[in-house]
Amino acid sequence: MATVQVRDDAIWLKHIEGDADLRERIRSLDPGDVLDLEVDGVMGQWERMRDGKDGRPTFGIKPISTMREVWARLRSDTGRIVQVREVAKADSYLLALGPLLGEWDTPEDEMAYRDL
Repeated sequence: MATVQVRDDAIWLKHIEGDADLRERIRSLDPGDVLDLEVDGVMGQWERMRDGKDGRPTFGIKPISTMREVWARLRSDTGRIVQVREVAKADSYLLALGPLLGEWDTPEDEMAYRDL
């Protein structure tokens, strides 16, 4: 799991410690792409920052939606070290339907409907 020191409005790639995979994942995002992170035990959405006016990439992520308020509270304790990890979210509606729709997931149905 990675750590980052709370010190700004955003999380800068160079400040993420301990998880090269997470740094590379963020670096590979296009500006405006969103990812789900758990920061200090709270899951929320973060957006890759847009490139600078001069075209240089900005390797940082900013909190969006309700994560903005969470990050603002964390910023009140500037300098604090928090844990950060990427999380995968599953749509609970689709997960709940999985067992119901599984009966249609057969080789026969795949053969019959493959061209639709």
